[in-house]
Amino acid sequence: MILPLLVGLGSGLSLIVAIGAQNAFVLRQGIRREHVLPVVLICGLTDALLETLGVAGIGFLIERAPVVLELVRWGGVVFLLWYAWSAARRALRPAVLVAEDGSAGSLKRTILACLAITYLNPHVYLDTVVLMGSIGNAQGDPGRWWFALGGAIASIGWFFLLGYGARALTRFFATPRSWRILDGVVAVIMLVIAARLAFGGV
Repeated sequence: MILPLLVGLGSGLSLIVAIGAQNAFVLRQGIRREHVLPVVLICGLTDALLETLGVAGIGFLIERAPVVLELVRWGGVVFLLWYAWSAARRALRPAVLVAEDGSAGSLKRTILACLAITYLNPHVYLDTVVLMGSIGNAQGDPGRWWFALGGAIASIGWFFLLGYGARALTRFFATPRSWRILDGVVAVIMLVIAARLAFGGV
């Protein structure tokens, strides 16, 4: 069943490679070398789990739970605005990156932020559970499970590549100006996504 697996791989990559709140967060953690493994595991395994649930038919229920999506949407707006403000504040007071200098944020705080960015965005559910679930179920049995495997490989592989590949940029981000640019870009991304959620719905 190589074809459904390849379809799942391509579909998964097409949905997660675009720059968004989650990718920006993983990139920043990777550059700073802060708790990269738990971050990429949370992001990758969450996508894989949601895609599998979608293929199993949960997407049907998500489409019929607008109240839940509304609660998630506004929770996401609030969190993204807070994160944008934090990134903007860092951009105004940038620091030089010194890898493993003992100044890394706590593991608990990093995990909570990662979980919030991952689960408070309704697009995550629409993309993985509903969209991937719909495409996967079109593959029939047992093709849909091979599709889910392809999507899981795409998600986990991408986040590991992004998180650990970002280390190659460490030297570039050893200057305050580079961090000012990165945090400025992160702040803009978060604001744009928050605005789209607030005014454009899901």
